[in-house]
Amino acid sequence: MSLFNRRTLLMLPLALATCGFEPVYAPGGSGDALNGKVQVSAPNDVESYLLVQNLEQRLGRSSGSVKDYQLDVNLVTQTRRAAIRTTNETDRYTIEGRARFALKSNETGQIMTSGTVSDFVGYSAAGSTVSTLADERDATDRLMVILSDQIVSRLYAAPGLTQ
Repeated sequence: MSLFNRRTLLMLPLALATCGFEPVYAPGGSGDALNGKVQVSAPNDVESYLLVQNLEQRLGRSSGSVKDYQLDVNLVTQTRRAAIRTTNETDRYTIEGRARFALKSNETGQIMTSGTVSDFVGYSAAGSTVSTLADERDATDRLMVILSDQIVSRLYAAPGLTQ
């Protein structure tokens, strides 16, 4: 006896439609409502610049002088030693990042959604100085991609952003 039942598979779209499920990238969905209409706050350091760059790639860079939404992002990162030898040399570091965000409607001034996302990445410091610096830059890039993905996911899931 097979667990696969075609009738169940055919009922899935109906079940999703009745529960309020709406695809993000469908016409009128929250992805469409935000695409190219969000101005992200100006970065104040290298990490913030990378975060804003990733957010603009995912949300679409706002074109024109009128923006529907303003996204304010406050980023804090902290580097910690993760693996320390008995000789007190550090072999591995972690970078912890926390980003607070708030999406505000420029039309009404109302905050549509806000929240905090956080994550961490690690990198090796066991090689030469040049390789350690390259690993640190790469880890920072990865962390900013992770945080921007989390922010965009939260924005798309926010209620009330459909057109």
